[in-house]
Amino acid sequence: MHDIADLESRGIPAVFVASREFADAAATQSEALGFPAVAVFVDHPIQDRSDEEMQVIADAVLPALLAAITG
Repeated sequence: MHDIADLESRGIPAVFVASREFADAAATQSEALGFPAVAVFVDHPIQDRSDEEMQVIADAVLPALLAAITG
């Protein structure tokens, strides 16, 4: 979240991506930073996913990522 806030503060559009398990933590940290983070959440867990499974996840959230980064 700190990196996203830093990028945004420098005028570089950024979107926070994490698994849904961390949505509450992301909201808390965003609030603590005073930064209204734009976030996209994916299914949890991701650490044991195959490359093919990760591609499916990425393809599924691409529209949300593009909307968040351009909106």
